[in-house]
Parts: sequence; C-alpha cells; structure tokens
Amino acid sequence: MRNDDSLKNREAPLAMSSEQFRELGAQLIDRVAGFLESLPGRPVTGAESPADVRHALAAERSLPQQGVDSAQLLHHAADLLFDHSLFNGHPRFWGYITSSAAPIGALGELLAAAVNPNVGAWLLSPMASEIEGQTIRWVAEMLRYPVDCGGLFVSGGNMANFVCFLAARQAKAPLDVRTKGMDGTRLRAYCSKETHTWIQKAADMAGMGTDAIRWIPVDGEMKMDLTALREQILKDIAAGDRPALVVGNAGSVSTGTVDPLPELAVLCREFGLWFHVDGAYGGLAAVLSDAQDAFAGLREADSVALVRDPERLRAAFSYHPVYYHFGVEATNYFDLGPQNSRGFRALKLWLALQQVGREGYERMISDDIRLARTLFERISQCPELEALSQSLSITTFRFVPTDLALGDDKAASYLDELNLKLLTRLQASGEAYLSNAVVHGKFALRACIVNFRTSLTDIEALLPIVVRIGKALDLEMRGT
Repeated sequence: MRNDDSLKNREAPLAMSSEQFRELGAQLIDRVAGFLESLPGRPVTGAESPADVRHALAAERSLPQQGVDSAQLLHHAADLLFDHSLFNGHPRFWGYITSSAAPIGALGELLAAAVNPNVGAWLLSPMASEIEGQTIRWVAEMLRYPVDCGGLFVSGGNMANFVCFLAARQAKAPLDVRTKGMDGTRLRAYCSKETHTWIQKAADMAGMGTDAIRWIPVDGEMKMDLTALREQILKDIAAGDRPALVVGNAGSVSTGTVDPLPELAVLCREFGLWFHVDGAYGGLAAVLSDAQDAFAGLREADSVALVRDPERLRAAFSYHPVYYHFGVEATNYFDLGPQNSRGFRALKLWLALQQVGREGYERMISDDIRLARTLFERISQCPELEALSQSLSITTFRFVPTDLALGDDKAASYLDELNLKLLTRLQASGEAYLSNAVVHGKFALRACIVNFRTSLTDIEALLPIVVRIGKALDLEMRGT
C-alpha cells in the first residue's frame, strides 16, 4: 500500500502534460483530417464478419496489467476504426437516417469532452445548460414551432419520441400513473402502419403494452387513412377504452411519406387527444418554404421531439428528493427527461447551426431532396429498374429483369428474393450502401439521402452498379 506522502504532489496515471496533450492532439487531428479526405476513395464498408472484427481487435485478450504508451494507443485506435468500420460519412452511404458527421461537430465533441459538464442540473453545467436551451429554441424556429416549448437532447429519434410518449401518457391518463401505475387503465395510441417500431418500445416501457397500439391502414400514397382512424377511435370509445394520443409521421422511416398533419390536428382537438408528430427523420424539412402546406399541422402538435408545454415534461419526469438542492430558477434538465447525468450533446449542433446559418441548412436539406428526386427520375428511365416511391429525400425502387414475365405470385416472390440478395451483395461490395423497405407489398431498395457529402456524380454512379449486380444475380438464380 502506498503511503500518504504520495498524495502530497499526486501524479495520477491518467494525467497528461499540456505539451504531451498538444502533441498527441495534433497527431490525431492530422490523422482524422487525412481520413476525412480519403473517404470518397474508400469502400463504404469492408463488410467483415463479426469474427474478422473481433480478431482485429484481439477481443479475447485480458485488460493490460500495465499502462500503454498514449501515442501508440491512439494510433492503434485510429487504425482499428479507420480500417474496420462502416462509414456513414461516405458520400455513397444512403442506408439509414444517420447523417454524415460535420467536421465542426467532431471538434465540438472534443471541446465538450474537455470540459465534461454534467448537463443534468444547471449548477453543474451553467453555460452548457444555456447553450442547450438556446439550441432547442433554434430548432423550434426551424420547425416553425413555439420557441417557448420544452425539450432536451437525447440519444436519438427513438428516445425523443419515447420522452414525448410518456408526457402524453401522464397528460391523458385518468389517474396518477406515476404513483398508481396503469391499474388496468386502457389507454390507446393510434399510428399508421408505416410508423417506426419506436412506438412498440414506448408502449411496452410505459406499461401500456403493445396491444394498446392501433395500427391504422394507409392509403395509396402511404398516408394514414383518416376515415379508418376515426372509425377505430369511435370503436374504442364504445368498448370502454380510453383513446390517448395519435402519432403522425412527418416523413415515415420507410418512404419519407408525410401524413395529413393538419387534418390529424383537427381530429385530435375534436376528440381531446394528444397529437404527437414523429419528425425524427423529416421534421426539419419544415424549414423549407415550399414544404409549408405538408408541414402546416406540425405547428399544432402537442409534441414533436419538443413538447409544446414544458410543464408536461416536468409532470412526467420530475422528482425532487431531499438530497437535491439545485433550485428552480433555471432549467435543470433532469426535470425534463429520464436521465440525471447527461453529456453535452447540444454543443456540436449549436456550432453547426451557426457555422452555416439557417440558409445553409435550408440549402443542404433542399439539395438532399433534389438528389432523391433526380434519382427517382433516372430510375424511371432505366428499363431494368422499377421506381416505387419518392418523398422528401427517400427514393425506393427495385431491379426487374426485362425478360421476366410479371403478373403471378411466383414472379412476385422471385423479385422479392432477387432484390433481397441484390441488397446484400451491394452492401457487401462497399461500392454504395442502401437499405430496404416494403412498398405496397414489394421488397424495395431504399436510398435515404441525408448526407452533405453526396453529389449528383454519386447518384449517377449508383444505377449502373445496381443493374450490374442485379443481372449477375438473375443469371445465377435462374441458371441462364
């Protein structure tokens, strides 16, 4: 055991001199800059197996007994990440709603980690809390939503929707569910069949159960059927259930479809229901002047990641035990969500919003939508491809052999299998990265463009790749 004298001028193993930090930081920044520069020439992914990645990591090794040189360690970590990752910053990554990291955001993460504020209580993070509040107001401005709303930064779209779901449950339950539990209360939630699976997690974790979800059919444009919604609400009321909230999509995750938000807002007011808009993907398109009609109802929502009345968040999450002495003169974010200890997530967006301004975001969002529309148009001109849907920055399509006789169930099943295998091979190739959707019963390739690095050149390169892989697979599968 070390004696107390060692603590007089303590030098902890994690400490690093300012000179060493500067040197290591400069080396790392140089490597990151080189990596970002090299992205267009890299494959989107190496498509390695889990075993391959674990081998590269030496995943089974024990924790080192002695420390490792910091420069060597950072160099090794960079090698691992640069050589064994899927790069959502690649200009041809269009798989999921995971946008490319902004360079200023990466620098912001370094700055946030250096100060390491706990953005749970204002006293623990005075400037960080105020920056988060200002960023929330700026996001509300872009959504054309009331700037005196409540909200906080969370891990992603699932958690943002979940926070709003709990606020709705507390607001619409006939008893204090936070104290008494659900106690047989039959609250019901309504959403289209195109709604993301977050709602199942939310209903489960809120104690309502997934049977509380009413999945409403969609029309030919993949929008929620208002007539079917009204009929289901009336049916539930007659059965003694308690309709509580309706979820409208401001850009569904599969196809980017925007539900009839203004009409949903009117219906929710008629029945006294909480109106939530899932804008995790498409909500910020509300900033565009030519999207006002489609997004008009968003302004009427009780929640859209943000919550119109901040007190609804406090009612859903706030507890004040005797060991809390943080005051209420400023925002304490532990009152507004499920976390107490919180990282400084807001800084990178606060920086990015100011770096490019509102006009910069309008241009980038508009460019993504224009690229998706151009892709849809090019697909329609390609005889081997069938364009299926286009909304916001999502385009769906599939490969269809020109000599395939369509019109029977066997052909439909074959096309689904062919396009599934095509997607798998395309992803593994590293040439481009798409995901999938099911559009009117057809398995589809899905391009979701939320990437400021993507250009028209990248879009034009995609279709020959898809056709080449599709033709090769068709020959293999049909043996011709």
